[in-house]
Amino acid sequence: MFTPSLSSEQQRDLAIRITTFLSQYSHLSDAYIIEFFTEDLWSTLPCSWQPVLKDLSYPQIADLLLDATHGDRRYPSVWPLSLLAFRATAHALAFPRQTRVVSMPEEFVENHSQSSLLGHIFRKHVKPKKQHEIRKLGVLVKDICEQTECSRVVDVGSGQGHLTRFMSFGLGLSVTAIEADHNLVSMASRFDGQLLQALEKEKQKKLPTSQSSPCHVAGWVNPNASWEDFLKQLKTSNCGSEGSPKPSGPSKKRLKHQRHAPDIQGSEACACPDNTSPSQSFDRTSQQQQSQTSSSENCGSHVQPVCEDVSDKAEDSPQAEDFVLTGLHACGDLSTTLLRHFVKCPHVRGITSVACCYMKITTRENPVPPGVVEGPIPPTSNHQPLPAEFGYPMSSWVRGLPGHPLSYKAREGACHAIEDYVRRLREDSQLLRTHCYRAMLEAFIRNVRPDLRRAGIQTIKKAHLLPFAEYARLGLVRVGLPAMLPLDAERMETMLDQQVRVVVYFSLSMLLAPVVETLVLLDRMIYLQENGVDSQLIPLFNPNLSPRNFVLVALKSQ
Repeated sequence: MFTPSLSSEQQRDLAIRITTFLSQYSHLSDAYIIEFFTEDLWSTLPCSWQPVLKDLSYPQIADLLLDATHGDRRYPSVWPLSLLAFRATAHALAFPRQTRVVSMPEEFVENHSQSSLLGHIFRKHVKPKKQHEIRKLGVLVKDICEQTECSRVVDVGSGQGHLTRFMSFGLGLSVTAIEADHNLVSMASRFDGQLLQALEKEKQKKLPTSQSSPCHVAGWVNPNASWEDFLKQLKTSNCGSEGSPKPSGPSKKRLKHQRHAPDIQGSEACACPDNTSPSQSFDRTSQQQQSQTSSSENCGSHVQPVCEDVSDKAEDSPQAEDFVLTGLHACGDLSTTLLRHFVKCPHVRGITSVACCYMKITTRENPVPPGVVEGPIPPTSNHQPLPAEFGYPMSSWVRGLPGHPLSYKAREGACHAIEDYVRRLREDSQLLRTHCYRAMLEAFIRNVRPDLRRAGIQTIKKAHLLPFAEYARLGLVRVGLPAMLPLDAERMETMLDQQVRVVVYFSLSMLLAPVVETLVLLDRMIYLQENGVDSQLIPLFNPNLSPRNFVLVALKSQ
Protein backbone atom coordinates (compact mmCIF):
# COMPACT_ATOMS: atom_id res chain seq x y z
CA MET A 1 0.00 0.00 0.00
CA PHE A 2 1.28 3.45 -0.85
CA THR A 3 1.77 5.74 2.10
CA PRO A 4 0.89 9.43 1.94
CA SER A 5 3.91 11.67 1.48
CA LEU A 6 2.30 14.44 3.56
CA SER A 7 0.12 14.18 6.62
CA SER A 8 -3.29 15.86 6.66
CA GLU A 9 -1.93 18.70 8.76
CA GLN A 10 1.05 19.17 6.44
CA GLN A 11 -1.18 19.23 3.36
CA ARG A 12 -3.39 21.94 4.81
CA ASP A 13 -0.46 24.00 6.03
CA LEU A 14 1.14 23.81 2.57
CA ALA A 15 -2.12 24.95 0.97
CA ILE A 16 -2.17 28.00 3.26
CA ARG A 17 1.40 28.92 2.40
CA ILE A 18 0.87 28.48 -1.34
CA THR A 19 -2.31 30.54 -1.52
CA THR A 20 -0.66 33.31 0.52
CA PHE A 21 2.38 33.30 -1.76
CA LEU A 22 0.46 33.16 -5.05
CA SER A 23 -1.95 35.91 -4.05
CA GLN A 24 1.05 38.14 -3.33
CA TYR A 25 2.48 37.59 -6.82
CA SER A 26 -0.71 37.14 -8.83
CA HIS A 27 0.32 40.08 -11.03
CA LEU A 28 3.05 37.81 -12.40
CA SER A 29 1.04 34.62 -12.82
CA ASP A 30 -1.92 36.48 -14.34
CA ALA A 31 0.10 38.58 -16.80
CA TYR A 32 0.07 37.89 -20.54
CA ILE A 33 3.56 38.25 -21.98
CA ILE A 34 2.14 39.58 -25.26
CA GLU A 35 1.10 42.65 -23.26
CA PHE A 36 4.68 43.35 -22.11
CA PHE A 37 4.76 46.66 -23.98
CA THR A 38 1.09 47.63 -24.02
CA GLU A 39 0.77 47.18 -20.24
CA ASP A 40 4.35 48.19 -19.42
CA LEU A 41 4.86 44.98 -17.46
CA TRP A 42 8.50 45.67 -16.67
CA SER A 43 7.53 48.63 -14.51
CA THR A 44 5.32 46.36 -12.39
CA LEU A 45 8.42 44.60 -11.02
CA PRO A 46 9.87 45.94 -7.76
CA CYS A 47 12.33 48.75 -8.45
CA SER A 48 15.10 46.86 -6.65
CA TRP A 49 14.66 43.86 -8.98
CA GLN A 50 14.91 45.67 -12.27
CA PRO A 51 18.64 46.64 -12.28
CA VAL A 52 19.88 43.11 -11.45
CA LEU A 53 17.56 41.33 -13.91
CA LYS A 54 17.72 43.53 -16.99
CA ASP A 55 21.19 42.44 -18.18
CA LEU A 56 21.13 38.72 -17.36
CA SER A 57 22.21 36.30 -20.06
CA TYR A 58 19.83 33.51 -21.00
CA PRO A 59 21.94 30.80 -19.28
CA GLN A 60 22.03 32.97 -16.16
CA ILE A 61 18.23 33.21 -16.20
CA ALA A 62 18.07 29.41 -16.29
CA ASP A 63 20.63 28.86 -13.54
CA LEU A 64 19.82 31.72 -11.18
CA LEU A 65 16.03 31.71 -11.45
CA LEU A 66 14.45 28.55 -12.84
CA ASP A 67 16.70 25.62 -11.96
CA ALA A 68 16.12 24.61 -8.36
CA THR A 69 18.86 21.97 -8.53
CA HIS A 70 21.61 24.26 -9.79
CA GLY A 71 24.20 24.47 -7.03
CA ASP A 72 26.83 26.96 -8.16
CA ARG A 73 25.00 30.29 -8.28
CA ARG A 74 27.42 33.05 -9.13
CA TYR A 75 25.49 36.27 -9.17
CA PRO A 76 26.76 39.01 -11.50
CA SER A 77 25.63 41.53 -8.88
CA VAL A 78 24.13 41.66 -5.41
CA TRP A 79 20.50 40.58 -5.55
CA PRO A 80 17.91 42.14 -3.22
CA LEU A 81 16.68 39.86 -0.45
CA SER A 82 13.10 40.11 -1.70
CA LEU A 83 14.09 38.60 -5.06
CA LEU A 84 16.14 35.86 -3.41
CA ALA A 85 13.20 35.09 -1.12
CA PHE A 86 10.79 35.01 -4.07
CA ARG A 87 12.92 32.50 -5.94
CA ALA A 88 13.61 30.32 -2.90
CA THR A 89 9.96 30.28 -1.81
CA ALA A 90 8.71 29.33 -5.27
CA HIS A 91 11.08 26.37 -5.42
CA ALA A 92 10.34 25.31 -1.85
CA LEU A 93 6.53 25.31 -2.23
CA ALA A 94 6.41 23.32 -5.47
CA PHE A 95 6.31 19.53 -5.41
CA PRO A 96 9.65 18.16 -6.74
CA ARG A 97 9.13 17.20 -10.37
CA GLN A 98 11.87 14.57 -10.41
CA THR A 99 13.89 12.65 -7.87
CA ARG A 100 17.19 13.11 -9.69
CA VAL A 101 18.46 15.15 -12.60
CA VAL A 102 18.26 13.13 -15.82
CA SER A 103 18.08 14.83 -19.20
CA MET A 104 16.51 11.86 -20.98
CA PRO A 105 15.35 8.43 -19.83
CA GLU A 106 17.94 5.68 -20.24
CA GLU A 107 15.53 3.71 -22.38
CA PHE A 108 16.05 6.22 -25.23
CA VAL A 109 19.86 6.44 -25.08
CA GLU A 110 20.45 4.01 -27.95
CA ASN A 111 17.50 5.15 -30.06
CA HIS A 112 15.72 8.43 -29.33
CA SER A 113 12.51 7.22 -31.00
CA GLN A 114 12.22 3.73 -29.55
CA SER A 115 12.09 2.70 -25.91
CA SER A 116 14.48 -0.16 -25.24
CA LEU A 117 12.24 -1.28 -22.36
CA LEU A 118 9.02 -1.59 -24.35
CA GLY A 119 8.28 -4.48 -26.67
CA HIS A 120 8.22 -3.52 -30.34
CA ILE A 121 4.56 -4.48 -30.78
CA PHE A 122 3.62 -1.71 -28.33
CA ARG A 123 5.78 0.92 -30.05
CA LYS A 124 3.90 0.93 -33.35
CA HIS A 125 2.01 4.22 -33.90
CA VAL A 126 3.39 5.46 -30.55
CA LYS A 127 5.69 8.47 -30.13
CA PRO A 128 8.60 8.29 -27.64
CA LYS A 129 6.80 10.43 -25.07
CA LYS A 130 3.80 8.10 -25.06
CA GLN A 131 6.03 5.00 -25.06
CA HIS A 132 7.65 6.25 -21.87
CA GLU A 133 4.29 7.06 -20.28
CA ILE A 134 2.39 3.87 -21.07
CA ARG A 135 5.24 1.69 -19.85
CA LYS A 136 5.64 3.49 -16.54
CA LEU A 137 1.93 3.99 -15.84
CA GLY A 138 0.95 0.51 -17.01
CA VAL A 139 3.35 -1.15 -14.56
CA LEU A 140 2.09 1.11 -11.76
CA VAL A 141 -1.54 0.21 -12.52
CA LYS A 142 -0.58 -3.47 -12.55
CA ASP A 143 0.96 -3.05 -9.10
CA ILE A 144 -2.17 -1.34 -7.79
CA CYS A 145 -4.35 -4.11 -9.19
CA GLU A 146 -2.27 -6.65 -7.28
CA GLN A 147 -2.52 -4.65 -4.06
CA THR A 148 -6.30 -4.25 -4.38
CA GLU A 149 -6.79 -7.78 -5.73
CA CYS A 150 -8.46 -6.39 -8.85
CA SER A 151 -7.84 -7.70 -12.34
CA ARG A 152 -10.03 -5.13 -14.07
CA VAL A 153 -9.12 -1.62 -15.15
CA VAL A 154 -11.15 1.22 -16.63
CA ASP A 155 -9.05 3.57 -18.77
CA VAL A 156 -10.90 6.87 -19.21
CA GLY A 157 -9.99 9.28 -22.00
CA SER A 158 -8.14 6.42 -23.68
CA GLY A 159 -7.60 8.08 -27.06
CA GLN A 160 -6.09 5.65 -29.57
CA GLY A 161 -5.76 3.00 -26.87
CA HIS A 162 -1.97 2.81 -26.51
CA LEU A 163 -2.07 2.47 -22.72
CA THR A 164 -5.07 0.18 -22.96
CA ARG A 165 -3.28 -2.25 -25.29
CA PHE A 166 -0.19 -2.38 -23.13
CA MET A 167 -2.18 -3.08 -19.97
CA SER A 168 -4.31 -5.71 -21.71
CA PHE A 169 -1.96 -7.58 -24.04
CA GLY A 170 1.28 -6.80 -22.20
CA LEU A 171 0.30 -6.98 -18.55
CA GLY A 172 -2.63 -9.38 -18.65
CA LEU A 173 -5.27 -7.02 -17.26
CA SER A 174 -8.91 -6.92 -18.31
CA VAL A 175 -9.40 -3.39 -19.60
CA THR A 176 -12.41 -1.32 -20.59
CA ALA A 177 -11.43 1.89 -22.37
CA ILE A 178 -13.74 4.93 -22.63
CA GLU A 179 -13.13 7.66 -25.18
CA ALA A 180 -15.48 10.42 -26.30
CA ASP A 181 -14.16 10.70 -29.85
CA HIS A 182 -15.68 7.97 -32.03
CA ASN A 183 -12.88 8.33 -34.57
CA LEU A 184 -10.26 7.61 -31.93
CA VAL A 185 -12.24 4.61 -30.71
CA SER A 186 -12.29 3.23 -34.25
CA MET A 187 -8.55 3.77 -34.56
CA ALA A 188 -7.97 2.02 -31.23
CA SER A 189 -9.94 -1.01 -32.37
CA ARG A 190 -8.05 -1.08 -35.66
CA PHE A 191 -4.69 -0.91 -33.86
CA ASP A 192 -5.82 -3.76 -31.60
CA GLY A 193 -6.41 -5.87 -34.67
CA GLN A 194 -3.00 -5.00 -36.09
CA LEU A 195 -1.32 -6.01 -32.83
CA LEU A 196 -3.15 -9.33 -32.78
CA GLN A 197 -2.13 -9.99 -36.38
CA ALA A 198 1.49 -9.23 -35.49
CA LEU A 199 1.31 -11.72 -32.63
CA GLU A 200 -0.12 -14.36 -34.93
CA LYS A 201 2.69 -13.84 -37.45
CA GLU A 202 5.38 -14.04 -34.81
CA LYS A 203 3.87 -17.20 -33.35
CA GLN A 204 4.74 -15.97 -29.89
CA LYS A 205 2.31 -18.15 -27.99
CA LYS A 206 4.51 -19.07 -25.06
CA LEU A 207 2.51 -17.65 -22.18
CA PRO A 208 0.81 -20.35 -20.12
CA THR A 209 -2.48 -18.43 -20.03
CA SER A 210 -4.31 -15.78 -22.03
CA GLN A 211 -6.18 -12.66 -21.12
CA SER A 212 -9.00 -10.71 -22.70
CA SER A 213 -8.61 -8.16 -25.45
CA PRO A 214 -9.53 -4.63 -24.43
CA CYS A 215 -13.03 -3.34 -24.91
CA HIS A 216 -13.40 0.19 -26.31
CA VAL A 217 -16.45 2.25 -25.39
CA ALA A 218 -17.31 5.45 -27.24
CA GLY A 219 -18.98 7.84 -24.85
CA TRP A 220 -18.66 10.78 -22.51
CA VAL A 221 -18.00 10.61 -18.80
CA ASN A 222 -20.57 12.93 -17.30
CA PRO A 223 -19.39 15.16 -14.43
CA ASN A 224 -23.04 15.74 -13.51
CA ALA A 225 -24.01 12.06 -13.46
CA SER A 226 -24.00 9.72 -10.49
CA TRP A 227 -21.56 6.88 -10.07
CA GLU A 228 -24.44 4.51 -10.76
CA ASP A 229 -24.76 6.07 -14.21
CA PHE A 230 -21.03 5.73 -14.65
CA LEU A 231 -21.29 1.99 -13.97
CA LYS A 232 -24.10 1.71 -16.50
CA GLN A 233 -21.81 3.30 -19.06
CA LEU A 234 -19.28 0.53 -18.44
CA LYS A 235 -21.76 -2.18 -19.34
CA THR A 236 -20.24 -3.79 -22.42
CA SER A 237 -22.95 -6.09 -23.72
CA ASN A 238 -21.94 -5.66 -27.38
CA CYS A 239 -18.27 -6.54 -26.97
CA GLY A 240 -16.99 -9.44 -28.93
CA SER A 241 -17.90 -8.16 -32.39
CA GLU A 242 -14.98 -6.98 -34.47
CA GLY A 243 -14.91 -3.57 -36.06
CA SER A 244 -15.68 0.03 -35.30
CA PRO A 245 -18.43 1.00 -32.88
CA LYS A 246 -21.73 2.26 -34.12
CA PRO A 247 -22.08 5.81 -32.89
CA SER A 248 -24.78 6.45 -30.35
CA GLY A 249 -25.34 9.40 -28.08
CA PRO A 250 -23.53 12.61 -29.07
CA SER A 251 -22.79 13.26 -32.70
CA LYS A 252 -19.25 13.05 -34.07
CA LYS A 253 -19.27 16.79 -34.69
CA ARG A 254 -20.12 17.47 -31.07
CA LEU A 255 -17.49 15.05 -29.82
CA LYS A 256 -14.85 16.70 -31.97
CA HIS A 257 -15.09 19.80 -29.82
CA GLN A 258 -15.29 17.90 -26.54
CA ARG A 259 -13.17 14.81 -26.23
CA HIS A 260 -13.85 14.78 -22.50
CA ALA A 261 -17.28 16.34 -22.35
CA PRO A 262 -20.16 14.72 -20.45
CA ASP A 263 -22.64 12.09 -21.62
CA ILE A 264 -23.69 8.67 -20.44
CA GLN A 265 -24.42 7.19 -23.83
CA GLY A 266 -21.87 4.86 -25.34
CA SER A 267 -21.13 2.12 -27.83
CA GLU A 268 -18.51 -0.57 -27.77
CA ALA A 269 -15.99 -2.20 -30.08
CA CYS A 270 -13.55 -5.02 -29.57
CA ALA A 271 -11.00 -6.41 -32.01
CA CYS A 272 -11.10 -10.15 -31.39
CA PRO A 273 -9.95 -12.31 -34.35
CA ASP A 274 -10.41 -16.03 -33.83
CA ASN A 275 -7.64 -18.21 -32.46
CA THR A 276 -5.42 -15.46 -31.07
CA SER A 277 -3.33 -15.41 -27.93
CA PRO A 278 -1.19 -12.88 -26.07
CA SER A 279 2.52 -12.32 -26.53
CA GLN A 280 5.52 -12.11 -24.28
CA SER A 281 6.56 -8.90 -26.07
CA PHE A 282 5.71 -6.73 -23.11
CA ASP A 283 7.54 -4.44 -20.71
CA ARG A 284 10.92 -6.08 -20.19
CA THR A 285 11.46 -4.36 -16.87
CA SER A 286 8.47 -6.10 -15.33
CA GLN A 287 8.62 -9.37 -17.26
CA GLN A 288 10.02 -11.46 -14.43
CA GLN A 289 7.82 -10.03 -11.70
CA GLN A 290 4.51 -10.60 -13.47
CA SER A 291 2.46 -13.77 -13.05
CA GLN A 292 -0.40 -14.18 -15.46
CA THR A 293 -3.46 -15.41 -13.59
CA SER A 294 -6.32 -14.86 -16.00
CA SER A 295 -8.03 -17.92 -17.45
CA SER A 296 -8.20 -18.89 -21.12
CA GLU A 297 -11.35 -17.78 -22.87
CA ASN A 298 -12.71 -17.95 -26.39
CA CYS A 299 -12.67 -14.72 -28.35
CA GLY A 300 -16.13 -13.29 -28.71
CA SER A 301 -17.00 -14.06 -25.14
CA HIS A 302 -13.76 -13.38 -23.28
CA VAL A 303 -14.31 -9.63 -23.06
CA GLN A 304 -16.07 -9.44 -19.73
CA PRO A 305 -17.81 -6.23 -18.74
CA VAL A 306 -16.70 -4.42 -15.64
CA CYS A 307 -20.30 -4.55 -14.56
CA GLU A 308 -22.47 -7.13 -16.32
CA ASP A 309 -25.75 -5.81 -15.02
CA VAL A 310 -26.23 -2.54 -13.19
CA SER A 311 -29.61 -1.81 -11.72
CA ASP A 312 -30.84 1.54 -10.48
CA LYS A 313 -29.17 0.60 -7.19
CA ALA A 314 -25.84 -0.55 -8.56
CA GLU A 315 -24.40 -1.04 -5.10
CA ASP A 316 -26.85 -3.93 -4.56
CA SER A 317 -25.97 -5.67 -7.80
CA PRO A 318 -24.05 -8.92 -7.16
CA GLN A 319 -22.63 -8.79 -10.69
CA ALA A 320 -20.84 -5.50 -10.17
CA GLU A 321 -17.10 -6.15 -9.96
CA ASP A 322 -14.39 -4.06 -8.37
CA PHE A 323 -11.92 -2.30 -10.62
CA VAL A 324 -9.15 0.28 -10.80
CA LEU A 325 -9.64 3.63 -12.55
CA THR A 326 -6.89 5.24 -14.59
CA GLY A 327 -6.69 8.34 -16.73
CA LEU A 328 -3.52 9.29 -18.61
CA HIS A 329 -3.59 13.08 -19.09
CA ALA A 330 -7.34 13.30 -18.62
CA CYS A 331 -8.23 16.79 -19.75
CA GLY A 332 -9.76 19.52 -17.56
CA ASP A 333 -12.67 18.43 -15.41
CA LEU A 334 -12.39 14.82 -16.51
CA SER A 335 -9.67 14.19 -13.93
CA THR A 336 -11.76 15.65 -11.11
CA THR A 337 -14.80 13.68 -12.24
CA LEU A 338 -12.83 10.44 -11.99
CA LEU A 339 -11.70 11.34 -8.48
CA ARG A 340 -15.29 11.97 -7.42
CA HIS A 341 -16.40 8.63 -8.87
CA PHE A 342 -13.49 6.96 -7.06
CA VAL A 343 -14.62 8.46 -3.75
CA LYS A 344 -18.33 7.72 -4.17
CA CYS A 345 -18.41 4.41 -6.04
CA PRO A 346 -17.80 1.39 -3.78
CA HIS A 347 -16.60 -0.70 -6.73
CA VAL A 348 -13.65 1.58 -7.59
CA ARG A 349 -10.81 0.26 -5.43
CA GLY A 350 -7.93 2.34 -6.72
CA ILE A 351 -7.10 5.22 -9.04
CA THR A 352 -4.11 6.61 -10.91
CA SER A 353 -4.81 10.11 -12.19
CA VAL A 354 -2.47 11.99 -14.53
CA ALA A 355 -4.01 15.39 -15.22
CA CYS A 356 -3.48 18.00 -17.91
CA CYS A 357 -5.08 21.16 -19.35
CA TYR A 358 -5.59 22.91 -16.02
CA MET A 359 -6.93 25.97 -17.84
CA LYS A 360 -9.97 23.91 -18.88
CA ILE A 361 -10.93 23.19 -15.28
CA THR A 362 -14.16 24.90 -14.27
CA THR A 363 -14.02 27.33 -11.34
CA ARG A 364 -16.56 29.58 -9.66
CA GLU A 365 -14.82 32.57 -11.21
CA ASN A 366 -14.61 30.91 -14.66
CA PRO A 367 -17.53 28.45 -14.74
CA VAL A 368 -17.66 28.42 -18.52
CA PRO A 369 -14.41 27.37 -20.24
CA PRO A 370 -13.90 28.49 -23.85
CA GLY A 371 -16.46 26.95 -26.21
CA VAL A 372 -18.97 26.04 -23.51
CA VAL A 373 -22.47 27.45 -23.05
CA GLU A 374 -24.83 27.30 -20.10
CA GLY A 375 -28.08 25.42 -19.93
CA PRO A 376 -29.38 22.09 -21.26
CA ILE A 377 -27.83 20.71 -24.44
CA PRO A 378 -30.06 21.10 -27.50
CA PRO A 379 -30.00 18.03 -29.76
CA THR A 380 -27.84 19.79 -32.35
CA SER A 381 -25.62 21.76 -29.99
CA ASN A 382 -21.83 21.47 -29.99
CA HIS A 383 -21.62 22.54 -26.36
CA GLN A 384 -21.84 21.04 -22.90
CA PRO A 385 -23.73 22.20 -19.81
CA LEU A 386 -22.15 23.64 -16.71
CA PRO A 387 -21.00 21.05 -14.16
CA ALA A 388 -22.86 20.66 -10.88
CA GLU A 389 -19.49 20.78 -9.07
CA PHE A 390 -16.47 22.81 -10.14
CA GLY A 391 -13.13 21.28 -11.01
CA TYR A 392 -11.24 23.65 -8.69
CA PRO A 393 -11.24 23.80 -5.79
CA MET A 394 -12.47 20.32 -4.96
CA SER A 395 -11.70 20.41 -1.24
CA SER A 396 -13.61 22.34 1.37
CA TRP A 397 -10.33 23.38 2.96
CA VAL A 398 -8.87 25.12 -0.09
CA ARG A 399 -12.26 26.60 -0.94
CA GLY A 400 -12.22 28.37 2.41
CA LEU A 401 -8.75 29.88 2.09
CA PRO A 402 -8.38 33.57 1.23
CA GLY A 403 -6.57 34.01 -2.05
CA HIS A 404 -7.29 30.51 -3.34
CA PRO A 405 -8.78 31.51 -6.76
CA LEU A 406 -6.57 30.76 -9.76
CA SER A 407 -7.11 32.71 -12.95
CA TYR A 408 -7.35 31.10 -16.36
CA LYS A 409 -3.91 32.52 -17.21
CA ALA A 410 -2.32 31.13 -14.04
CA ARG A 411 -3.72 27.66 -14.75
CA GLU A 412 -2.70 27.86 -18.39
CA GLY A 413 0.82 28.81 -17.34
CA ALA A 414 0.96 25.75 -15.08
CA CYS A 415 0.82 23.60 -18.21
CA HIS A 416 4.06 24.97 -19.64
CA ALA A 417 7.10 22.71 -19.88
CA ILE A 418 9.56 24.45 -17.57
CA GLU A 419 12.33 21.90 -18.22
CA ASP A 420 12.12 22.53 -21.95
CA TYR A 421 12.24 26.28 -21.36
CA VAL A 422 15.36 25.91 -19.21
CA ARG A 423 16.97 23.95 -22.02
CA ARG A 424 16.19 26.71 -24.52
CA LEU A 425 17.68 29.31 -22.21
CA ARG A 426 20.89 27.37 -21.74
CA GLU A 427 21.18 26.84 -25.48
CA ASP A 428 20.60 30.56 -26.09
CA SER A 429 17.87 29.48 -28.50
CA GLN A 430 16.63 31.91 -31.13
CA LEU A 431 13.14 30.59 -30.42
CA LEU A 432 13.07 32.90 -27.40
CA ARG A 433 12.87 35.83 -29.79
CA THR A 434 9.22 35.06 -30.51
CA HIS A 435 8.17 36.34 -27.06
CA CYS A 436 9.39 39.81 -27.95
CA TYR A 437 8.05 39.62 -31.51
CA ARG A 438 4.51 38.81 -30.38
CA ALA A 439 4.57 41.53 -27.70
CA MET A 440 5.76 44.06 -30.28
CA LEU A 441 3.06 43.04 -32.72
CA GLU A 442 0.43 43.42 -30.01
CA ALA A 443 1.59 47.01 -29.50
CA PHE A 444 1.33 47.85 -33.20
CA ILE A 445 -2.08 46.17 -33.49
CA ARG A 446 -3.50 48.20 -30.60
CA ASN A 447 -2.21 51.41 -32.13
CA VAL A 448 -4.67 50.83 -34.95
CA ARG A 449 -7.33 48.80 -33.14
CA PRO A 450 -7.33 49.53 -29.38
CA ASP A 451 -10.30 47.19 -29.00
CA LEU A 452 -8.42 44.23 -30.50
CA ARG A 453 -6.77 42.68 -27.45
CA ARG A 454 -4.85 39.39 -27.44
CA ALA A 455 -6.09 38.44 -30.89
CA GLY A 456 -5.37 34.84 -31.80
CA ILE A 457 -2.65 34.73 -34.44
CA GLN A 458 -1.63 31.09 -34.18
CA THR A 459 1.89 29.91 -34.80
CA ILE A 460 3.85 31.58 -37.58
CA LYS A 461 6.22 29.01 -39.04
CA LYS A 462 9.89 29.65 -38.18
CA ALA A 463 9.00 33.06 -36.78
CA HIS A 464 12.32 33.33 -34.93
CA LEU A 465 14.19 33.25 -38.24
CA LEU A 466 12.24 36.13 -39.76
CA PRO A 467 12.95 39.85 -39.51
CA PHE A 468 10.28 41.47 -37.36
CA ALA A 469 8.84 43.39 -40.34
CA GLU A 470 8.16 40.11 -42.15
CA TYR A 471 6.74 38.52 -38.98
CA ALA A 472 4.44 41.53 -38.53
CA ARG A 473 3.26 41.35 -42.14
CA LEU A 474 2.18 37.73 -41.70
CA GLY A 475 0.58 38.39 -38.30
CA LEU A 476 -1.35 41.50 -39.29
CA VAL A 477 -3.15 39.67 -42.08
CA ARG A 478 -4.33 37.03 -39.63
CA VAL A 479 -6.16 39.61 -37.53
CA GLY A 480 -7.71 41.35 -40.53
CA LEU A 481 -5.33 44.30 -40.73
CA PRO A 482 -3.37 45.46 -43.81
CA ALA A 483 -0.12 43.54 -44.30
CA MET A 484 1.72 46.73 -45.21
CA LEU A 485 0.61 48.67 -42.14
CA PRO A 486 3.33 51.32 -41.50
CA LEU A 487 5.65 50.41 -38.61
CA ASP A 488 7.59 53.01 -36.68
CA ALA A 489 11.20 51.91 -37.27
CA GLU A 490 12.62 53.76 -34.27
CA ARG A 491 9.99 52.36 -31.92
CA MET A 492 10.56 48.92 -33.38
CA GLU A 493 14.29 49.05 -32.59
CA THR A 494 13.62 50.33 -29.06
CA MET A 495 11.36 47.37 -28.34
CA LEU A 496 13.77 44.86 -29.91
CA ASP A 497 16.45 46.09 -27.52
CA GLN A 498 14.26 44.94 -24.61
CA GLN A 499 14.15 41.31 -25.72
CA VAL A 500 16.05 40.11 -22.64
CA ARG A 501 13.62 41.91 -20.35
CA VAL A 502 10.71 40.17 -22.05
CA VAL A 503 12.34 36.78 -21.49
CA VAL A 504 13.17 37.64 -17.87
CA TYR A 505 9.58 38.61 -17.14
CA PHE A 506 8.25 35.46 -18.75
CA SER A 507 10.75 33.42 -16.71
CA LEU A 508 9.50 34.99 -13.50
CA SER A 509 5.97 33.89 -14.35
CA MET A 510 7.30 30.44 -15.31
CA LEU A 511 8.85 30.17 -11.87
CA LEU A 512 5.33 30.29 -10.43
CA ALA A 513 3.93 27.65 -12.79
CA PRO A 514 4.98 24.60 -10.70
CA VAL A 515 3.56 26.28 -7.59
CA VAL A 516 0.18 26.73 -9.30
CA GLU A 517 0.22 23.10 -10.41
CA THR A 518 1.10 22.04 -6.89
CA LEU A 519 -1.92 23.88 -5.48
CA VAL A 520 -4.28 22.27 -8.01
CA LEU A 521 -2.98 18.77 -7.23
CA LEU A 522 -2.73 19.43 -3.49
CA ASP A 523 -6.39 20.47 -3.51
CA ARG A 524 -7.23 17.04 -4.94
CA MET A 525 -5.18 15.27 -2.30
CA ILE A 526 -6.95 17.22 0.44
CA TYR A 527 -10.32 16.39 -1.15
CA LEU A 528 -9.47 12.70 -0.97
CA GLN A 529 -8.30 13.08 2.61
CA GLU A 530 -11.54 14.84 3.53
CA ASN A 531 -13.32 11.76 2.20
CA GLY A 532 -11.24 9.34 4.22
CA VAL A 533 -8.73 8.30 1.56
CA ASP A 534 -4.98 8.84 1.76
CA SER A 535 -3.13 9.53 -1.47
CA GLN A 536 0.34 10.03 -2.83
CA LEU A 537 1.61 12.23 -5.63
CA ILE A 538 4.39 10.53 -7.60
CA PRO A 539 6.61 12.21 -10.23
CA LEU A 540 6.34 9.09 -12.35
CA PHE A 541 7.49 10.35 -15.75
CA ASN A 542 10.69 12.09 -16.75
CA PRO A 543 9.63 15.76 -16.94
CA ASN A 544 12.06 16.42 -19.80
CA LEU A 545 9.96 14.07 -21.89
CA SER A 546 6.55 14.41 -20.27
CA PRO A 547 5.90 17.86 -18.68
CA ARG A 548 2.73 16.74 -16.86
CA ASN A 549 4.59 14.02 -15.03
CA PHE A 550 2.72 13.67 -11.72
CA VAL A 551 0.41 10.75 -11.04
CA LEU A 552 -2.02 10.96 -8.14
CA VAL A 553 -2.38 7.51 -6.61
CA ALA A 554 -5.05 6.48 -4.13
CA LEU A 555 -6.28 3.11 -2.87
CA LYS A 556 -9.23 2.18 -0.69
CA SER A 557 -8.77 -0.20 2.18
CA GLN A 558 -10.71 -3.46 2.06
